[in-house]
Amino acid sequence: MIAFISILPVVQILGFLLILLSFFMTLPVNLLMLGDTPDWKAFVTSASICFLVGLACFLSAGRKRHALKQRQMFILTVSAWVVIPLFSSLPLLLSDLKLSITDAFFESISGVTTTGSTVLAGLDHLPGDILLWRSIMQWLGGIGIIGMAVAILPFLRIGGMRLFATESSEWTEKAVPRTNRLARGLVFSYLALTFGCILTYWVLGMDLFNAVNHALTTVSTGGYSTSDSSMGQFDQLSILLASSVFMALGGIPFFLFVRLLNGQAQPLLRDQQIHFFLKFLLGIATLITIYRVVKEGAFPLDAFVHALFNVTSVVTTTGYASQDYSLWGPFVVVLFFFLTFVGGCSGSTSGGMKIFRFQLSMLLLREQVLRLLHPNAVIARHYNGRIISDEIVASSVAFSFIFLATLAVVAAILAALGLDLVTSLTGAATALANVGPGLGDTIGPAGNFEPLPEGAKWVLMMAMLLGRLELLSVFVMFSPQFWRD
Repeated sequence: MIAFISILPVVQILGFLLILLSFFMTLPVNLLMLGDTPDWKAFVTSASICFLVGLACFLSAGRKRHALKQRQMFILTVSAWVVIPLFSSLPLLLSDLKLSITDAFFESISGVTTTGSTVLAGLDHLPGDILLWRSIMQWLGGIGIIGMAVAILPFLRIGGMRLFATESSEWTEKAVPRTNRLARGLVFSYLALTFGCILTYWVLGMDLFNAVNHALTTVSTGGYSTSDSSMGQFDQLSILLASSVFMALGGIPFFLFVRLLNGQAQPLLRDQQIHFFLKFLLGIATLITIYRVVKEGAFPLDAFVHALFNVTSVVTTTGYASQDYSLWGPFVVVLFFFLTFVGGCSGSTSGGMKIFRFQLSMLLLREQVLRLLHPNAVIARHYNGRIISDEIVASSVAFSFIFLATLAVVAAILAALGLDLVTSLTGAATALANVGPGLGDTIGPAGNFEPLPEGAKWVLMMAMLLGRLELLSVFVMFSPQFWRD
């Protein structure tokens, strides 16, 4: 029997989100004070459309507040990640850029999902309002990802929030629901990191406009820049180091920052996921540095900073580039391809497969080896001081299988559309993992996605959404069981 699922609560919340989005659409014009806003009419028109549609949706559900049920939360999550990019593309579509519907939607989906792939060239000469709007889209997408991790992914039991659930006696349900308090803490942490990043960039020599833009896309691990040369436009190792730090912070579970705000520093300092994440970044950067020093005779400090920056950018799925790392040699190119899949920590703004899944896989591998040696042994899996159930391991394995299967399908479709092997494979990988640049002459760190055929761009857009929603959030809606009582 097909279940009746009321969409009124979904429509109401989507309406509220669109009203909120309309406010952010006015920021490029208001903040730049008409100084570099040749497309101000496009932003005003887009904000008006967004507000009116949002208001109509909000009022259509009546004044009563509707509580969301589990199925409605899935519908809301998937629909929001389609509707918000759709309306976010309006300023790009109505601007003087003369973008096609496909290119405008591609840029907005890439922005809101914090993928960072772009179809725009000549960024150094684009007006400030367009550049700022691209950064704002990624910043909004970043905080939306955290919200999804808290509200939706625990139901799927794949996002890691069950593993890293916040348990604090401070969050009682007597006065304030724990979820609401956690949400406020997450927003405060996100804002604090953003302003800290702006200040750091500004002190290190960026002008205020660049500091704001790059802080918005660093903390959100989005990767949009104000120049075709990305972060390579800043010839300062100090800026690259600072950016590496804030990208890494964006790749850490944000709820641990909330616990830090509540005076609980130990969870942040002792977290196994964070330890592995930081060691992994430093280890791979050191390996690349040694390779370049031996192979190219590169200056060690310069090589290490650029290696650390680009490794952190790819692993956290930010997508910045300080140099064209595809020119560092075939060993590095292969290494960066595999880094595309890794991702940051669960509960962060990063995409990818997430660090904790690799750690669980290593635990499972160790267990299988021990069982071969001691078939009758009772082996308990421990992670962060907790016993990991078979259910969590199974869900992690299932996600990994679906991720790789989807990668194969997307890459095959791109190849069928005429793309070469490198572009098809790395394009599929970078879209699913929400990284940004791929490899090769077309979509590599020095290129962009504009030359791709329209069909390929739509396939990549779908892959970006699937990757950002952790795949199962979408697949569960297409299962017959979802629509049955």
